[in-house]
Amino acid sequence: MANDGDDPDAAFRVRNGDYVVLKRGDVYKSVQIQSKRKVVFEKQWFFLDNAVGQLYGTTFEVESGGTLKPQAPKGTQSASDAKEAGTDNRNIVDDGRSQKLTKDDIESLKEKGLKGQEIIQHLIDNSTTFRDKTEFAQEKYIKKKKKKYESSITILKPTARILALMYHGREWGKVCHLRYDTLAQMLTLGNIRAGSKVIVFETCAGLVLGAVMERLGGYGTVIQMYPGGGPTRAGMESFGFPPHFHDTLYEFPLCKMNALLGGKLDLESKDMDTNHSTSPLTQEMETSSEVPGVKVDEEDRKERERRREMKSQEKKLKMEEKRRKLALAAAQLEGRNADGLVIASRFHPCPVLLGLLKFLSPSRPFVVYCQYREPLIECYTKLREQGGVVNLHLSDSWLRHYQVLPNRTHPVLLMSGGGGYLLTGTTVAMDAPKTSGQPKTEEPSAKRMKLQEAEGSA
Repeated sequence: MANDGDDPDAAFRVRNGDYVVLKRGDVYKSVQIQSKRKVVFEKQWFFLDNAVGQLYGTTFEVESGGTLKPQAPKGTQSASDAKEAGTDNRNIVDDGRSQKLTKDDIESLKEKGLKGQEIIQHLIDNSTTFRDKTEFAQEKYIKKKKKKYESSITILKPTARILALMYHGREWGKVCHLRYDTLAQMLTLGNIRAGSKVIVFETCAGLVLGAVMERLGGYGTVIQMYPGGGPTRAGMESFGFPPHFHDTLYEFPLCKMNALLGGKLDLESKDMDTNHSTSPLTQEMETSSEVPGVKVDEEDRKERERRREMKSQEKKLKMEEKRRKLALAAAQLEGRNADGLVIASRFHPCPVLLGLLKFLSPSRPFVVYCQYREPLIECYTKLREQGGVVNLHLSDSWLRHYQVLPNRTHPVLLMSGGGGYLLTGTTVAMDAPKTSGQPKTEEPSAKRMKLQEAEGSA
């Protein structure tokens, strides 16, 4: 293969170490290209070594031994061409006797090295009812058999849409049932664009975070608010972003949000157990582990002390790195000049939303996703009482796929029951926050003047 400088398609070729998405039919799987690594996908194992250097979007055939071979372009003629077809299916009885080939016969065909298309042709030739079916029924039969017997795999470049389809198709619980069309609305309504500073709080395995970073394109700032001990970024890592994308990403624990808002954030206060390499209890346990009456070698004691010092140094470096990241993220938040807020979490969004809104500049959008409507209704009510936001809008997503084929275009019978709910709005500057017990404000001066004139004339 030519050098990257001579190849105009170098950016679109698969390289070793890249994250890719495998596709077979409507099933997706995200993997990393590694040499001599066995991958299991749809009950089939293979190696991805031969995919290196090929263009993204290439379809491969899985051969014996798990090797991949680029699939040759198929002709326009299908297995059903030049076959007679019936006028209707009313006389066809599905009693399981129409296929002469047994399961053992099909297995023997596979052992002989026959490919999927050849096996399908044998099934067609040994079917007593295939020629009596209508043309549409024949194509449906062939499509079903291709899905079962053809061992072709397509390698795709990860994108927000493809990864959203992957998670929603197989692991929708990890992404809070977030659908790809709802994710697209979140990016649009949140005005995510290059050069903006966005605050993201999500528990969707990093899918929303990765989609935001993809939209920024490496220009701007992303501040990830996370619950618990550390951020979750499995979905974001599946995008395979270049290193300079990660330079725009900051992380800040949600438990320290109130301390930062109150100006009481202490970057030096950490757990004492993490500052010291070994606690007195641990040292006592190590000392007591020595066998009584047996003289401990001086070299062994020095080796243990050296390992203890190395562990202490590693922990100290980790704590310093954690403090550094915390200080950088706090500096980004202290300005309270973020350009957008995106929330998609399994937690109740109301307290998180009310706290994070304080970090946004005026006239900035925010969007909150929730699988259920009731938590967003509570957020809507609280924001109306508190003030500081305008253009509040609560909406739900609805999506239906259509089959578009000649003489048989119709909605797909199976569809998603719901795509969740979105609460959107825009922040505004406010002199003082509203309170429930605040007395009624005075009438406008123009209205007072009119009332005084009316009383005087009376």
